[in-house]
Amino acid sequence: MEFLLYLVLGACAGVLAGLFGVGGGMIIVPVLVFSFTAQGFDSSILTHLAVGTSLATIIFTSINSVREHHRKGAVRWPIFAWMAVGILLGAGLGSLTAAAIQGPMLQRIIGVFAILVALQMGLDLKPKASRDVPGKPGLTLAGAVIGWASAIFGIGGGSLTVPFLTWRSVPIQQAVATSAACGLPIAAASALSFMVLGWNETHLPPWSLGFVYLPALVGIAVTSMFFARFGARLAHRLSPRLLKRLFALLLLVVGLNFLI
Repeated sequence: MEFLLYLVLGACAGVLAGLFGVGGGMIIVPVLVFSFTAQGFDSSILTHLAVGTSLATIIFTSINSVREHHRKGAVRWPIFAWMAVGILLGAGLGSLTAAAIQGPMLQRIIGVFAILVALQMGLDLKPKASRDVPGKPGLTLAGAVIGWASAIFGIGGGSLTVPFLTWRSVPIQQAVATSAACGLPIAAASALSFMVLGWNETHLPPWSLGFVYLPALVGIAVTSMFFARFGARLAHRLSPRLLKRLFALLLLVVGLNFLI
């Protein structure tokens, strides 16, 4: 039954990844927390396990999403390259930060972030394109901050990268596509860090590699890779305004649940 949940969760995450340039982590992490709680996993590690597993699944989600966006010529690879340098550094630091936070507190932090993202998406709050793309040091610094925060929240960084690039006058479809590309180094570096940090943890369930739970990883990856292409195609055909508001409502409920 749990594996079926992971398959459905992967399909939802894949569509979100392609459509909004997010890795689906804002949905994956809460659902995994609820699932792991129901399975009786130790409360001291289940939130870290959910975050680490979410980041590992985003690797697979990003690959197909980026391929589809690249095929349409929407990825700004020079921007990606310099942001990736900072992302790799920031993601490692973010993983260390998350590991140092106790599970219940980490859930509350994720809950607050989910509510903020919900308000941003639901009210369609976007920074106006008021500045040009920064130079190499600026892109690297931005990547470091985004990578650090993304590792803590278990996300691909789209909810941070897309607004940043839009503010820096990158057209929205290119911002979404470049954000999807940035999700890959975020996920890879962070997932590896969570594996290492949780390797000697004594309360992990069977079939875990550090803070990555393999059954959930496989189930989500199987469907997310296919549906990421579908979401990326929709991003170039549809106005996702209604979907964004529905997604925002879901995030609001999740965030409040984590806080309560």
